[in-house]
Amino acid sequence: MNSMKDTEFVAGPASGRASHLHRLRGLAGTGLLATLTAVVATTAAAALARAAGVVFEVPDEGETIPLSGIAFVTGVFSVIGVVLAAALLRWTAHPDKGFVWTTVSLTAISLVPPFLSGASTATTIALVGLHLVAAAVMIPALARSLRTSTELLSPVECTPHQGASTWR
Repeated sequence: MNSMKDTEFVAGPASGRASHLHRLRGLAGTGLLATLTAVVATTAAAALARAAGVVFEVPDEGETIPLSGIAFVTGVFSVIGVVLAAALLRWTAHPDKGFVWTTVSLTAISLVPPFLSGASTATTIALVGLHLVAAAVMIPALARSLRTSTELLSPVECTPHQGASTWR
């Protein structure tokens, strides 16, 4: 058991499952904390914008978006981000990179509807800002959690790529 190749026999299926479960729990904890932080940050930012005179009214529906609605939508999409991160952790070799690519793309797409809503300029800017606040909280926290969970593994917990002599 002196070579790196011998270490693959030390780790059995049970240690791989335990390691994955540990990584998933860490991601879930980070995701919960980041979600709560994003909800508080976007709700506070929306309250400040409202205090500054921004009316979160969408002309198509004629309704004003309440602060609770902003908090709820932030929470729902943040949880979806955590689920996406968990799926990438489970099924990709580099979940952090896939997560950043996917979520930055989705954030860019989410910036389009405020411009199409017909809302006032102040409301549009505030809504875009709220999307960016939520993304600024969620993306780095989850990406860091994904990166840490894959980079801290020892060779015993890793498996070699098919046909490759190096470890992930």
